[in-house]
Amino acid sequence: MSFFKKLKEKFVKEFEVKEEPLEEEKEEKGSEEDPDTGDAVESSDLQGETEVTEEQEVEEVAEVSEEEPEEDEEVDEPVEVEEPLQEEETVEEEDPVQEEEEDSIASKFKRGLAKTRNSFSSKINDLVARYRTVDEDFFEELEEVLISADVGVNTVMEMIDELEMEVKRRNIKDTQKVKEVISEKLVEIYYGDEDAGEVEGLKENPDGLTIYLFVGVNGVGKTTTIGKLAHRLKAEGKNVTLAAGDTFRAGAIDQLEAWGERVGVNTVKHSEGSDPAAVIYDGIKSAKSRNSDVLICDTAGRLQNKVNLMNELSKVKRVIEREVPGAPHEVLLVLDATTGQNAMSQAKTFSEATDVSGIVLSKLDGTAKGGIVLAIRNELEIPVKLVGLGEKVTDLETFDAHAFVYGLFADMIDDYEEEENES
Repeated sequence: MSFFKKLKEKFVKEFEVKEEPLEEEKEEKGSEEDPDTGDAVESSDLQGETEVTEEQEVEEVAEVSEEEPEEDEEVDEPVEVEEPLQEEETVEEEDPVQEEEEDSIASKFKRGLAKTRNSFSSKINDLVARYRTVDEDFFEELEEVLISADVGVNTVMEMIDELEMEVKRRNIKDTQKVKEVISEKLVEIYYGDEDAGEVEGLKENPDGLTIYLFVGVNGVGKTTTIGKLAHRLKAEGKNVTLAAGDTFRAGAIDQLEAWGERVGVNTVKHSEGSDPAAVIYDGIKSAKSRNSDVLICDTAGRLQNKVNLMNELSKVKRVIEREVPGAPHEVLLVLDATTGQNAMSQAKTFSEATDVSGIVLSKLDGTAKGGIVLAIRNELEIPVKLVGLGEKVTDLETFDAHAFVYGLFADMIDDYEEEENES
């Protein structure tokens, strides 16, 4: 099976198959709720019966109110009818949201990488249109296209070498077929010798409190990312606590507290200028007392003096390690994808100051240079754990290299399938 076809099967057709049983389950649940006979009845029939029942209840209430207007009990009866109706409406509103989140894996990567895809795909298509055969000139121009997408010079050179070898091995002459090889190599370069499970997803503490320590300069979307992650973890059924450890930036504490209130989680804070390590210490104590599953710690984002940064982060880490052995379970560096290669220099600085275990790329939907994902992974050997693909609270996704490549090549994959069907 071709690589394009595998991506199509994984991110589109596989989801379509998953949707069918969900609809059947809803119909089965509808048939089980027949209040009179308990027999299997289609959901449409039940809806009809429900509508009739509601009309009858309204008529009965109206008749009672007309015949006995003096009794106080008549005022309570309409309220009793309205309450279950409100509960039913709430349940109906929750289901579409859940379905939207399930459908977002493929669609969000496709939408979030639209700017990169439009730039990258158009350049690849132009290149393929100008060359009928795969030769050295073709690879030289391909090299420029990849560098312009911020894939990184070292990563591009490695990728071009592997592409040339693969093209010779498969004896590919047609430039159209090189598109698929490029997508395949992007995934291989990202994972390297590691399994997908080793670099994807956040680590958890199976024996108690999980602690995530967030680092990053001001303005990269660190606090917003923490809020989105808290919302996501809470939606998964986890009890979450936030610790406002960025005590130096004006408004940082209030901003994190506002996010905590928005997503419905507790925030531990001190006054501005307080010792960040003291805030984190109180955050751990609070999280333990509340039986929280996860504690997310914010930290100051100053890079003016690397020595102070290293000392501050080291102190915070010592406090965390002392209170929860083996923690922090992830040290997540938030980078703004729109800054391109500047994000690389930030990643190098922070990786020297602390043991960064994963990258969170915010604002990936706002850049045409999404190739920075591959540059960070390949040159710094740090996996990208999460990516921000939009402004909604649900637009924070676990990074998946296959989903990334699908979003990058979605238009080409669709064209490929059309050509396959025509042939």
